[in-house]
Amino acid sequence: MSVPCKFERSILSYDEHEIILRSHHPEIYDAALDDLKALRQRLREMRDKERTLAREKRRAVRGKGAQRGASFPGTAEHPLQRKQVFAAALKRVNREIDRMFKLEARTMHIEAARRALAMRRAAQFPGNALLRRRLHFPQFRNRRLRGIYIRPLVLAAHYSHWRLVSAS
Repeated sequence: MSVPCKFERSILSYDEHEIILRSHHPEIYDAALDDLKALRQRLREMRDKERTLAREKRRAVRGKGAQRGASFPGTAEHPLQRKQVFAAALKRVNREIDRMFKLEARTMHIEAARRALAMRRAAQFPGNALLRRRLHFPQFRNRRLRGIYIRPLVLAAHYSHWRLVSAS
């Protein structure tokens, strides 16, 4: 269940609310992956602390065990609701980290597919050793080799055909 930002502000302290704000819409997209991982760790710690406080409070109310400390912390009036706020923020951060990983994997797959297509096209024309060399060694891809460079031949009949052209 979603929690309004106004309720988050009312139930959390100023420092906790600042941490939670980094997991909301505009700020979360500007954060780097390392920042998000650190934020995730901090949110986990905060959520676990609130979960422990909520369990202790429930046990004390049921009479199962005495309170461990001299008094209950002043900020933990509603530990379950505070825990829900931290859990929702943690969920947002986890989804953003997952989205970043999926985006990176997608770009890697696209690059690999383009390389495979170029290698297949190079293999279709066996006399084109220079093209194969450029495909296997990335440092030679966009550079002239001994005055020879590769250019796609643009003809109506052969759009996918490659040819060596010597540079004059």
